[in-house]
Amino acid sequence: MRFKPFPNFRLASRAAAHRAMARAALFSDSSLRIRYQRYQQHMQKARDLDAKAAFSVQPCAVQEEQS
Repeated sequence: MRFKPFPNFRLASRAAAHRAMARAALFSDSSLRIRYQRYQQHMQKARDLDAKAAFSVQPCAVQEEQS
């Protein structure tokens, strides 16, 4: 298994790529319905990747010792 020190960077870059594909879908040479479907699919994928990236960097709870 390969060690990945910053997995959220990769997820964030993939999310950015899907946002770019979503914008490109709006201007493609297709019908309005197809363009909107492609836009929605790419934006949903970007939202999922952003949520996954945010979940992977949640800080752990630190308990302090009481004396």
